[in-house]
Amino acid sequence: MREHRHPLAIGILIAIVIVGVQALLVPLFAGPAANIAPRDLPIAVAAPPPMAQQLTAKLEADHPGAFEIKPVADAAAVDEAIKTRAVYGGILLSPSGPAIHVASAASPTVANLLTQAAAGLGTGQPAPVTDVVPVHSGDPRGAGFGAGFLPLAMTGLIAGVLIFLLVGSRAARLTALILYAAGAGFAGAAVLQFWLDVLPGDYLTDAGVLALFALAVAATITGLGALLGRAGLALGVVLVFLVGNALSAVGSAPELLPQPWGAYGQWLPIGSGGTMLRSVAYFDGNGSRTAATVLTAYAVIGLLLALAGRSGLTRRTPHDAPDIDSKSARQHALTA
Repeated sequence: MREHRHPLAIGILIAIVIVGVQALLVPLFAGPAANIAPRDLPIAVAAPPPMAQQLTAKLEADHPGAFEIKPVADAAAVDEAIKTRAVYGGILLSPSGPAIHVASAASPTVANLLTQAAAGLGTGQPAPVTDVVPVHSGDPRGAGFGAGFLPLAMTGLIAGVLIFLLVGSRAARLTALILYAAGAGFAGAAVLQFWLDVLPGDYLTDAGVLALFALAVAATITGLGALLGRAGLALGVVLVFLVGNALSAVGSAPELLPQPWGAYGQWLPIGSGGTMLRSVAYFDGNGSRTAATVLTAYAVIGLLLALAGRSGLTRRTPHDAPDIDSKSARQHALTA
């Protein structure tokens, strides 16, 4: 009877665990997507002080907690704040009416939200919109940029798992991680730029960012595996891929996700990788410092753990093991 009950018990346990995981994953992915809205979204306002105060009060009344208002002097200051990634956009007020400056390259979703939020500020006429940093012409809706990160994260995860499981030598493990990252960076940038035409910027610079991102993902997975074994691999998959992808805001903006989850997502590889690549490709590297630090930390710590930790599934072959019987036979022959 026990032989029949044991497989059944395992099957029931597997079903319960998978259903529990599903119950956690559905709100993890659907929750942030269903609650996208601005939360302390930084925007600039250029207007005479009385008008700026009135605008700030109106925005707070119409959209409580949505915007973090940063007063600036004029239109040039608004554009400079946008290009340095200090703000996502700006509103300019003058006697002739409001004007909106956005950067769809920073987030097409935010650009649309700002345009809608400012629609009621005029006298019934649509406010003119200036896209200071537009998305690339090959990706007019900005969807290709965000969609390209999922396969990059998946391949990094797979590489990290396989390198841990199949590469036993620590030196070989380090070499494999670095070679993978370099190849992923050059190949990924080539596909996104020259094949799909969804990514602007300098090819070598973009490739360097993607290589750092690939190394951060793969080294973290391999390092956690080396530290904790199979439990480390599972932890890496959950932390880097499942949670990291859900909170990355690559296709929107961290300030649009429920907080503090949007902020937490930027401390994980996918969120920081998306921010760094966007900043480098569109904004001359402005706003990339924190993201670069996060990715570098993951890469370095992962490499150190991969070097110091245990091996994967590799085992010594019978030829590598000491031949006890042969050794005993030789000793017996010598004493005979």
